[in-house]
Amino acid sequence: MTKRIAFQGEPGAYSHQACRETYPDMEAMPCRTFEDAIQAVRSHEADLAMLPVENSTFGRVADIHHLLPESGLHIIAEAFVRVHINLLALPGASLADIDRAMSHTMLLGQCREFLHEHDIQRVTGADTAGSARQVAETGDPSLAALASELAGEIYGLDVIARNIEDEGNNTTRFLVMSRDPDHSQRGDDGMMTTFVFQVRNIPAALYKAMGGFATNGVNMTKLESYMVGGSFNATQFYADIEGHPEDPAVRRALDELDYFTSEVRMLGVYPADPGRH
Repeated sequence: MTKRIAFQGEPGAYSHQACRETYPDMEAMPCRTFEDAIQAVRSHEADLAMLPVENSTFGRVADIHHLLPESGLHIIAEAFVRVHINLLALPGASLADIDRAMSHTMLLGQCREFLHEHDIQRVTGADTAGSARQVAETGDPSLAALASELAGEIYGLDVIARNIEDEGNNTTRFLVMSRDPDHSQRGDDGMMTTFVFQVRNIPAALYKAMGGFATNGVNMTKLESYMVGGSFNATQFYADIEGHPEDPAVRRALDELDYFTSEVRMLGVYPADPGRH
């Protein structure tokens, strides 16, 4: 084992924070893209990949649902990370010195009230950790970054203001990917099963496919559709359900799903994270 976990982004990104909080004994390995993080695991450069899939404020992360089924990797865990946004600036700078704040567009939009109250102009950066690095390199005491406290620690910036996000419950869900599945796990807070499927081309196929989960009392926490192969006729569905495929109710529901689908692919069976509740 390499004892490394890959993530997309620069050191100090929220994905880096997720790696540190969830696997503190592993070395976090930054990667340029999600594809690079997946490839790092496939090529044995890393043992695991930490990938964000959805945010409580902004919904699903683009591209991830397309990448997971084709990645060849398996979900072995999930993690929920509370996104605390901080105003970071050069050592010695004060809030009164700051007239511009740089970050990813998403974070700038989450701190509108604070930035408006303090008359701070928004500057779009490529990402959160990269903005913190740029503030450190620029050396301008009037320029700040919106990023994690970890980014401030890495790039030698002071936290001028903590937890300045408008929404008090902004959380990102991550999936931990491995080369090998592990269906032997059992969680204190229950189990989750994630899969993708395509329904057969018959009337009411999706309605009928979902019926087995309702009649067997299996809770489906997520169902999302997206096109595959650039076709408006080929739709793939991504689903999360509570339970393990070996549970009798889940087994019956999946058997019924199989009857109305042309393809079902398991992406992972893993313990539910306490942060889900």
